[in-house]
Amino acid sequence: MPARGNVADVDIDLARLFSSLWRNAWKIGVACLVVTALAWVAANMATPEFQAQTRIFIDQRESVFTQPQGERASRDDPNLDEEGVQSQVEILNSPDLARTVIEKLGLQDLREFDKAIDPSLPSRILVVLGLKTDPASIPREDRVLSEFRDKLSVFRVEKSRIIVAEFSSEDPKLAAAVPTALAEAYIELQKAAKLQADDDATKYLGPEIDAIRARVREAEARVAEYRASSDLLIGQNNAVLATQQLSELSTEMSRIRAERTGAEARAAAVRDALNSGVALDANPDVLASGLIQRLREREIQLNADIADLSTSLLPNHPRIKALRSQLDGLSAQIRTEARKIMQSLEREAEIARIREGELVRDLNRLKAEASRANEEEVGLKALERDAKAERDLLESYEQRYREASSRTQNRYLPVDAWISSRATQPAEPYFPKKLPIVGAAFVGSLLVFSLFALVAELLSGRAFTPTGRIAPQMPAAGETAGLAESDSRTDRAFASEASLQSTVPADPRDAEHAGRAAPGPSAMTALADRAAANANAHPRPSATVEPQTPDVEEQYTIAGVARQLAKTGASRVIVVSPEGDLSSAASALLTRELAAAGLHAVLLDLTGTGAAAQPMLKGRQLPGITDLLSSQVSFASVIHADTESEAHVIPTGEADPERAMRAVERLPMIADALGAAYDIVVIECGATAAAGIRRLAAQGAEVVMSVQEPADAAILEAASDLYGAGFENLMLMAAKGYRPPFAPGGRSAA
Repeated sequence: MPARGNVADVDIDLARLFSSLWRNAWKIGVACLVVTALAWVAANMATPEFQAQTRIFIDQRESVFTQPQGERASRDDPNLDEEGVQSQVEILNSPDLARTVIEKLGLQDLREFDKAIDPSLPSRILVVLGLKTDPASIPREDRVLSEFRDKLSVFRVEKSRIIVAEFSSEDPKLAAAVPTALAEAYIELQKAAKLQADDDATKYLGPEIDAIRARVREAEARVAEYRASSDLLIGQNNAVLATQQLSELSTEMSRIRAERTGAEARAAAVRDALNSGVALDANPDVLASGLIQRLREREIQLNADIADLSTSLLPNHPRIKALRSQLDGLSAQIRTEARKIMQSLEREAEIARIREGELVRDLNRLKAEASRANEEEVGLKALERDAKAERDLLESYEQRYREASSRTQNRYLPVDAWISSRATQPAEPYFPKKLPIVGAAFVGSLLVFSLFALVAELLSGRAFTPTGRIAPQMPAAGETAGLAESDSRTDRAFASEASLQSTVPADPRDAEHAGRAAPGPSAMTALADRAAANANAHPRPSATVEPQTPDVEEQYTIAGVARQLAKTGASRVIVVSPEGDLSSAASALLTRELAAAGLHAVLLDLTGTGAAAQPMLKGRQLPGITDLLSSQVSFASVIHADTESEAHVIPTGEADPERAMRAVERLPMIADALGAAYDIVVIECGATAAAGIRRLAAQGAEVVMSVQEPADAAILEAASDLYGAGFENLMLMAAKGYRPPFAPGGRSAA
């Protein structure tokens, strides 16, 4: 038996999607031309606006020779950092500066800045209708200021200290004059601020200097008084006299101690020389004596004479003896003189020792005095620090006062900004730019309307195509084309499958029923009876039979019913066929008529024999509603394409009817899911009673009764049953030329 494969996923058919642009090309073109024409008209009607800008450079222009002394060491200025420049931008945007420019240029008298002077007709109409605030109710100054600030733009050039003041106006001269006037007013404001700062400084520093001078005098007086009371006399190098004397005495004691030590050492050396009998001429103290030097010279002379006479005289010669006697006397005299030198050195050492003792006593006394002086000097230094701090502050204030007063008197007010580029009168308006506006309108409208066309194609479902299908086994003649054509029509039904399957879980007992044969003729009749088990019975009044005229015959045809359903916008149609399979086949024709009318239609066959769906499938047995209720297939797998139209059909199916009856409560949900995916859902219920369609006829569904034989008693019985159950708007559908013997509720198919 041939079978359709399941649809695993859907894809977008780009060729069909973008072909919708070609089909709607003339509509898109006309809409784009209309929008472009409107943009051109608006651009020509718009008032031209001119724009000019002035550039201000934030920088120190003051010479280094005129800067205050405290500022010469560094060029850092908080006005030159990023926050400082942004602060200057805010000053340029300030309302006070704007008011100055407005008053200077007389902008308050121009209609461009005061709309209340001569309001336009549309503005008056809006005010009268209460859709706009009356400009006259706002103070004039606020009106002008608001309009001025709307036209003004002040911003900082990124990563620079350049500030741009930009202004737009209908008058090109005014567009150039305003930013220049704003920059000049800003510079004057800076000058005034600096002048005010200097004036405030002189006013503050004058009395403050007098007060500091008084404090300096008091501090110096306290220093002098403390020094006098504590007897802290100052010596050289601004040191306390006691401390200075202690230092000098320590130095003198070191010197005396060195002299004593030296004298003792020299005396010991002379003594050792005398005691040991060594030559005295090796001792420097002995040789330093003038007498010893003369005696040594005489001794040398005698030795020389003795040596001369020894060449001619014998050693015992009286003359030689006399000379030797003189030589011995000189040696004794030298030793005697050396002892005197030794004694002199010993006396010198003793004197130094005595002097050292006296210095030690004086040093101990001065140590006590210096200790006391140091303690008192601590208080003196504290007073001197206070006096020095007051004196330094006085000098600093006096210097600043002189600088501030000099600037104020000479009116020297250097500012940290200058106009680097003045605004010039623009030759062309910056708004409106007609060519860019018209071009943008055309391109934008083309994109927007093309997008609308693509979205409409997507929403219609015609641009979707399924992927992953399994080819049917042994397809009948012409079936392949019908199945391919149905792909795009089933896409909209796929979206409902996931929610439906998650809402109603599969029956755990489904496995035992797998592989059963196709249902018999009474399958859907049993399902309908099961769904109607809980419905209340209604009396069946007799139908009213009215004669029909020939001009109403056409309204009961299948085409007439289709037109009426399309006109009312019905989304669900319940077809009841009291005569069984003979009239059920008309539902297939009705579904095709609805599809031919441009509706996305699907037929759900609930008959027991599948008589409604077979004409659309050419006798093929395919998965249907019973398979879906049995959870054997997916939702998309039971939707098939009509072989002769754009409609879709869900046949009865091949599953076990008993197994399908367990999930009959899912039937309304399936109908709702189909309603969300299709424009209209036709449900063929066969020869069922009114109670069997009550659930499916919820939410305002249209009920149609299909008839074939007017003399059939089942027609009147079924009509009476439906009318008694509350379906008063029952529609009748029959072959062309049929004249129904009654009109339930007076409702016709027209």
